[in-house]
Amino acid sequence: MQKEVKPTGKTALVIGGGPAGLMAAEVLAQAGVAVQLFDAMPSVGRKFLLAGKGGLNLTHSEPAELFTTRFGARQEQVGPWLQDLGAAQLRDWAKELGVDTFVGSSGRVFPTDMKSAPLLRAWLHRLRVAGVQFHMRHRWVGLEANTWRFDTPKGPVQATADAVVLALGGGSWARLGSDGAWVPLLQAAGVPVVPLLPANCGFDVAGWTEHFSSRFAGQPFKTVALSFTNAAGDTFRRQGEFVATASGIEGSLVYAASALVRDEIALNGSATVYLDLLPALSAERVLAEVTHPRGTRSLSSHLKSRLGLEGIKAGILHELLDKASFQNPAALAAAIKSLPIRLVATRPIDEAISSAGGVAFEALNADLMLEPLPGVFAAGEMLDWEAPTGGYLLTASMASGQRAGQGVLRFLGL
Repeated sequence: MQKEVKPTGKTALVIGGGPAGLMAAEVLAQAGVAVQLFDAMPSVGRKFLLAGKGGLNLTHSEPAELFTTRFGARQEQVGPWLQDLGAAQLRDWAKELGVDTFVGSSGRVFPTDMKSAPLLRAWLHRLRVAGVQFHMRHRWVGLEANTWRFDTPKGPVQATADAVVLALGGGSWARLGSDGAWVPLLQAAGVPVVPLLPANCGFDVAGWTEHFSSRFAGQPFKTVALSFTNAAGDTFRRQGEFVATASGIEGSLVYAASALVRDEIALNGSATVYLDLLPALSAERVLAEVTHPRGTRSLSSHLKSRLGLEGIKAGILHELLDKASFQNPAALAAAIKSLPIRLVATRPIDEAISSAGGVAFEALNADLMLEPLPGVFAAGEMLDWEAPTGGYLLTASMASGQRAGQGVLRFLGL
């Protein structure tokens, strides 16, 4: 049962109805602050709902120390948020809303029904009972003094409050509301913003042939390993799966390496990753099977029978190797274990799972208040951090919303 909260007489605006904004609204409303939440879309949590279509990956069960390292260069900033709302606390929070969770075989945490809609419905009900007022189709378009201006289907609207939390999302999935339109508005107010970049994204290769693209686009590479080392010596290697696209590659294994690869392309114009088509077999074993006498069988039949190489795995060998390499057993075996794929561009930011860049941490205090705009706080993906898929992004977004909400309470003396 929700406890009764005594109104404080203080007011707050939350602009943005994703997980970070909703969490900030919850913290404020439960402390007795009168909260009005504005969002440009017809309903809140649209990206949250989309994330749940394949089973909502709420968080990850790995130890907190390891969890924090997933935020790379920003773990020092993100770590304190997670101390207050990490994986365990998030599971408890979901349970309070009537949603049980379980840990999958990969360590990822999901609602038992694998759906996001019941969780969001329960959350919104609790927020409404707490007094949060929702204003949909209100797009923030400007700030003058302490007056926040919105465009709506019924014309301009203005609002003021004692404090404001911005949770406007990053730059990916514009159709769901994260379009980065807030960037010039904050820059005009003196807030430094690091350019938005695609994160957890796919890449274009130097160029598939029409034959490979038409035959294999959309097909997965299963049980492979991807490795990459950038110019600074930072190394990535992991086993998993990804998918060939009409112009390149995408999927969970590619997303995991995307930050390193993206930055290398930005620095040097391209990045070469290496694909191990048979990670379970040693290089010596592969060489032995390739050089095994094949009699009258074709090389394709030989590779299929001895190594199980067929379909897209055989296809990419034919795509990237010249005839001389196929006729050289040592070169062919080496390619099977370490096939170079040259990547030349990220896919557009609107196709990315998430985005990097955003409000610079130098502009924020520990409570996530914008130094150039006292009383204005920022949270979620609009801040300059990024995280891999696996529940990390959602957990930290919600944790940042809680941190911003708590910051507002301290600012208001509550």
